[in-house]
Amino acid sequence: MADSKIDLLQGTLDLMVLQTLAAMGSLHGYGIARRIEQVSGEEILLNQGTIYASLVRLQERGWISGEWGTSENNRKAKFYSITKKGRKQLAEDAVYWQRLSGVMRRVLAMQGEGGDE
Repeated sequence: MADSKIDLLQGTLDLMVLQTLAAMGSLHGYGIARRIEQVSGEEILLNQGTIYASLVRLQERGWISGEWGTSENNRKAKFYSITKKGRKQLAEDAVYWQRLSGVMRRVLAMQGEGGDE
């Protein structure tokens, strides 16, 4: 099972995209996907359909904005930036996920407390 990739929970990709844009500044879709893949240690692989569905959803919510420009390889590409509304959402989501991951750590740590010595 070591070579299986992580399945993303609902809403996690949007948070990853927002955080990537907050940390890196304006990027095109492929750049966002590659950065998430790199930071995940290649545990998450994103296809174009997945990343662009997230970008459309985030743009519709007003959490990111998009502007056409030219990529490093001289191609027309849409560059995305996080908006003020997106930064507010990122802060709220980050608190939620930190709380949830703390709860999961505690729940998973309780396995040895059953007194089965």
